[in-house]
Amino acid sequence: MAVAPTSPSTFHSLLFLLISLVVFQFLLVGADASTIQRDISRYHTPCECEQCRHLKEKGESSVTGTNKLLDEKNIDIIATYSNNYGAVQSSRVKFGDLSASWVLENPIDGRHGHPKSVQVAEDSFQSGLKVEEKTEHSTDDHQSGEGELRSSGPSLISPVKHKRQLMREERRNLRTAELMGIDKEANDQMAEVAINRTKSFDTIVTGKYSIWRRDYENPNSDSTLKLMRDQIIMAIAYANIAKSKNESVLYNSLMKNSKLSQNAIGEATSDAELPASALNRAKSMGCALSVAKDKLYDCHTMETKLRAMLQSTEDNVNDLKKKSAFLIQLAAKTVPKPLHCLPLQLASDYFLLGYSNREDVNKEKLEDPSLYHYAIFSDNVLATSVVVNSTVLHAKGPNKHVFHVVTDKLNYAAMRMWFLVNPPAGAAVQVQNIDDFKWLNSSSCSVLRQLESARLQEYYFKANHPSSLSLGSDQLKYRNPKYLSLLNHLRFYLPHVYPKLDKILFLDDDIVVQKELTPLWSIDLQGMVNGAVETCKESFHRYDKYLNFSNPIISANFDPNACGWAFGMNMFDLKEWRKRNMTGVYHKWQDMNEERTLWKLGTLPPGLITFYNLTYPLDRGWHSLGLGYDPALNQTAIENAAVIHYNGNYKPWLDLAISKYKNYWSKYVMYDNPYLRICNINP
Repeated sequence: MAVAPTSPSTFHSLLFLLISLVVFQFLLVGADASTIQRDISRYHTPCECEQCRHLKEKGESSVTGTNKLLDEKNIDIIATYSNNYGAVQSSRVKFGDLSASWVLENPIDGRHGHPKSVQVAEDSFQSGLKVEEKTEHSTDDHQSGEGELRSSGPSLISPVKHKRQLMREERRNLRTAELMGIDKEANDQMAEVAINRTKSFDTIVTGKYSIWRRDYENPNSDSTLKLMRDQIIMAIAYANIAKSKNESVLYNSLMKNSKLSQNAIGEATSDAELPASALNRAKSMGCALSVAKDKLYDCHTMETKLRAMLQSTEDNVNDLKKKSAFLIQLAAKTVPKPLHCLPLQLASDYFLLGYSNREDVNKEKLEDPSLYHYAIFSDNVLATSVVVNSTVLHAKGPNKHVFHVVTDKLNYAAMRMWFLVNPPAGAAVQVQNIDDFKWLNSSSCSVLRQLESARLQEYYFKANHPSSLSLGSDQLKYRNPKYLSLLNHLRFYLPHVYPKLDKILFLDDDIVVQKELTPLWSIDLQGMVNGAVETCKESFHRYDKYLNFSNPIISANFDPNACGWAFGMNMFDLKEWRKRNMTGVYHKWQDMNEERTLWKLGTLPPGLITFYNLTYPLDRGWHSLGLGYDPALNQTAIENAAVIHYNGNYKPWLDLAISKYKNYWSKYVMYDNPYLRICNINP
């Protein structure tokens, strides 16, 4: 292939272009060198403080001496950098072109010579580039000179940053002291509370519940006792089998060991209460059982015998439960001898000392609707005195409180004598005899008319017959004659008993007042007749617990899930009562229940019916119930309640009372009263 000849003009043009490029390259290299010198001179450490200026002067003198040496040696520095277009370039820079801020380490070092100094300077150049980038973002870092002084020995801190560090340290110390003070104060408070709590501890605990007994050291402290009881059960089972198989020797051995083991156990409730020979007794019984097992063991026979024993034991337990329920009801109805003595002594002095001729004082207060009136219907003198005493003690103005006490003919003299001899401070007390209410007769009172029924009398007043033991505990409870007592049902006739009053607070005789009750009179009942504390919790104490909803009359008129409430502390609006004729509603339902098909006898079921949808729920803090039957109540709720109620069989004046609740009642009893001393009524 032939090559075209090149013309002279074209050759000259290419030669001219090549020469131009070479010249341009020399010019560009020169410009870059001058740029490098300007950039390097720009990277110097800012020295403003006195220490920095001193360091700068010292550095300048060192660099001056070094520069002379470098000038003599004519040492170049190779610098690598990025230009404005981002391209990486390198260039030679004379040491003499560097600014005075560049300092060499050990500029005169006999062991290492000048090359080491030059290397340090080169490193220092690159470090300076990094520091300048950091100074653009942080003034504090700029002042610290961390990277800039890296090549000049130990770091120096500017006065501004040093001041800041001192201030931060001072704030840190103050905050630490403050937190330590708070912690100390909290620790002191906790220590004081702990000391106060330990003062109330009773470390002298006796009996089987003592936490200091040895048996509490072992989680299986009753293991030996349980073993011996199980052995007795097995021995009785094998003895019965041995008897059926005419194994008289084995039978006698098992019965003898069973009796000895039972004697060894006695009334022990833990291993610590067993005698020292108990363990040997258990071993002997084990040997006898081993012999019996070898001779008599048969799985089917043993299973049948144990089932029969279990059934027999369950029957015995059920019988004991019924007897226990009967005895508890009997004890609850029985008046202790001291309480029987008290009304006798009071009644005797009432007539002998001429108190029967005295008239009531403060008669003008008895019908004043502007005062605070209380109704208490009771035949228990001591219990009524506690209600009055506890109420007056917490009242801010006792002279504005009036107590209307109604009792029966048997206790009228004793009740009146007590309040004549022991009048409450400032308060007025009126004692009335229920037999004086001539308007209360069988023609106007359903309860009296029912009481005349021979069948009803037999149901109640023969309840103590042994045949009654066949009934359950619930049946026994409602066969207590007190549920048919006219004093109990008098609460449904309040407007008739107090015709001139507008509001009255009804109190049972088994309550204790712990706070001021006058705010109850200012509560707006919103058109309701009865103000009471509701007792329902989840599915408990609702209408279906008290009423027979299998009866169509009850199911058609009431909601089984309606919330129940309690008698014992009830605010009654007597004006609204009269307007709605609530006594007539009560008579209607009481007549319908003559055969006891709508509810069990008592006052709460007819109360729930009479005041259905007419009861205003009071705050639960006004009335705390259950102290007469529940030993697991919340102690804080009891102490914060305005009124506590010993509803149930375990009344506080009986030996049956729950011991931990008794003090709330007994502190309002005047044990130093001579009548209580005569009758031996003690705390």
